Formats: sequence, structure tokens, C-alpha cells
Amino acid sequence: MPLESSPEHPQPLRVITSAVRGWVDRLGAVWVEAQLIELNRRSASKIVFLTLRDPLANVSVSASISPMTLDVAGPVSEGARVVARLKPTYFEQNGRLSYVCDAITPVGEGRLLARLEQTKRLLQAEGLFDPARKRRLPLLPRRVGLITAANSAAERDVVENARRRWPGVVLETRYVLVQGQQSAEQVIGGLRELDAHPAVEVIVIARGGGSVEDLLPFSDEGLIRAVAACRTPVVSAIGHETDTPILDLVADVRASTPTDAAKRVVPDVAEEAQRLSQARTRLDGAIRGLVRRHQDQLTALRSRPVLADPRASLNPRFEQLASLRDRSRRALTHRLDREGTGLEHTIARVRAMSPKATLERGYAIVVDADGRAITTVGGVATGEEIRAYLADGQLVATTVGVLPGSIGGETEENDDRA
Repeated sequence: MPLESSPEHPQPLRVITSAVRGWVDRLGAVWVEAQLIELNRRSASKIVFLTLRDPLANVSVSASISPMTLDVAGPVSEGARVVARLKPTYFEQNGRLSYVCDAITPVGEGRLLARLEQTKRLLQAEGLFDPARKRRLPLLPRRVGLITAANSAAERDVVENARRRWPGVVLETRYVLVQGQQSAEQVIGGLRELDAHPAVEVIVIARGGGSVEDLLPFSDEGLIRAVAACRTPVVSAIGHETDTPILDLVADVRASTPTDAAKRVVPDVAEEAQRLSQARTRLDGAIRGLVRRHQDQLTALRSRPVLADPRASLNPRFEQLASLRDRSRRALTHRLDREGTGLEHTIARVRAMSPKATLERGYAIVVDADGRAITTVGGVATGEEIRAYLADGQLVATTVGVLPGSIGGETEENDDRA
């Protein structure tokens, strides 16, 4: 029953909040279908916050859910349609209304996306999406393998753009179903055939756009593992730019469209010719510049005086050598003259001390009969034969007397004087 109130008889606020809480509690838990537009996980919190929206009424509410309940529901991503059980709770203290979600599950396309997300996580945990496994595409493949539907727009886009860019490109095509239950199996068969072909150097898997259900074969786990085991580089060109099947993650190169795949697989002959011309021009300029620099260096070297006249640097040395030679000659001549003068003085002194020079001055050398020099009068007896050596000969005499005394001094007379 509605509460009665008036300005004269107002109801206490606690009565109103209590009544609102009673009404909310009687509502209980309710299953709702909505779109999950926001999923906020906080690492430090034990609560995950959801934002659910009714796309028809443009109404949205926020709810909280435990991480364990969310993990039990499986992989749920933003944008998926879900069915959730919400229990509204009213807090009397602040008058706030909140929703607690104790169960959630994806439905329709959301269920499909959740299943794909679970498969994606499993394959990613095995390392099939590791960038280190991806291989580079060949610059100019001899033969390009193409897996697509017969007479499809995807085939036309790849073939026309590839031949427009490189007219000599050779395509090895395998036609398969690109939709339905047998699609994944046929794509795997075509992939294995092209991978075993010795001339095929790159494989393109192409399909036009479609719904999630239409593109489901290109997220098949068997196809993903076959691509991962393929020895030939694989290019994924499935759908439009916004479509992202799991094949895009395991392929060596992801092309946004089949047209983009043709651009990635073969080079543009016009662009390559232009690059070759530019490279040739740069190479020619580099060579000319290198030759010009070396020519300038040679010209600078040849202009140096030492190379223009190699003897020019030797002339000062020649002059120094001549000066040193003259100095040496003068020093040697002076030394010889000085030594010659000294030698003459020495010869003069020797000659002055020579007995012959003494004899030439009037002196004589007197010896006894035995040839011994007589140096004192005491060594000669009267009547003894003596011999005197003069400058021009010898005298033989007999001593008749001895007169003691020095030369020029007085002598005593002797009766026996000769």
C-alpha cells in the first residue's frame, strides 16, 4: 500500500528508505539479456565491474561480479551479448542502488565469440602466435599458391592486382569451399598440396567478407595447426580489415583484404624499376664523387713542392753536406798541420839529444880497449890505449897522463903530463 504523507504529517526518512529496500528485496534476482559494453578488471581488487546496456532502449547499468564467477562463465569479451543474473541491492545509509551479478553466460554470437576466444587462448599458450615463428616473404616468388573459392571476388582481386603489379607472376590455384562444414577440411587439403609443391614459395588464403559464422572455418583449430606446421610462408587475406579470424594470428603475414595480399606478395614492377633507376643514379653519383675526391687528392699531392721537384727537398741537404765536408777538410788540415809542427819539434829535440849532433858540435865519445865508454878520468890509466869517436871518424891514442878537473877549470900540473 502507498504511504500516506502531507506537509502537516510527513513520513520520517527512515521509513521511506526502509520501504524502498523492502520493495527492492521483494524483486529478488532477475535474469536479463544485454550487451556487455565494458569490463573493468582491477588487479588489486577482488571485484570485477561490468557495464550492461540494452541496445534498443539505450539503457545501461553497472554491476559487480567476482572474478571466479566470471572465469567460470568462460571467456567473455566486450561487445558480446550475454545473459546475466542481477540482484539489485538498496543501501539505506546513502540511498544508493547497486547490482550484483552472480551468473553470466554469452548467448548467440556472443557464445560463438567466447568459444573462439577460448580456442585462441589455448593456441596462444602453445606459442603458435609467437612473432619469432613468422617467416619473411620472398622478394619475387617463382610461383604463388592461391587458395580461394572458384570465380569469387577474392580470386579476381588477387589475380588482377598481382598481374597488374608483376605481369610475369605465376599463380597455382586450389579452389575450395570457403563457407560451411567442409570448408576447413578442403582448405587444409589445398594448403598441404601447395606446401608440397616445389616451386610454390608463398601461399595466399583469400576470402571475401562475411559474418562471424561465415568466417568460422578460418578459425578452425585443425586449419590453424596446419598453417603452423606449413613450411611455406602463408598470407591470410580473409574478409575485410575489421574481420580477424584466428588464421590472421598464425599466418606469417596478415593482409587486410585480398587486394592487400596481392600487393604484399609480389612487388610492383613500375616501383621496382623506379627504385632500380634511383639506386643506379645514387650509385653513379657515389662513384663519380669518389673518383672526384681521389682525383682532387692526387692533384693536391702533385702540387706539393716535394712531388713537383723531388730534388728541391734535397738541395738544403746538399748544401749542409758541402758545408760539413769543408769544415771537415779544414779541421783535418789544421789537425795535420798542428801534428806536423809538433812532429818537427819532436824531431828537433830528438836530433838535439842525438850523439851525432853532439859530436858535430865538437864533442867526442871516448871508449877503452873493451869498447866501454870512459866517463871519468879515474877509469883510465897512463899508457892505456883509448879510442875517440868523432863526427867523421875515430882516433886511436895512448894516455900519457890524467888531469883531474872540469872542463875549462884549472888543472894541477903533473910531471907525467903527456
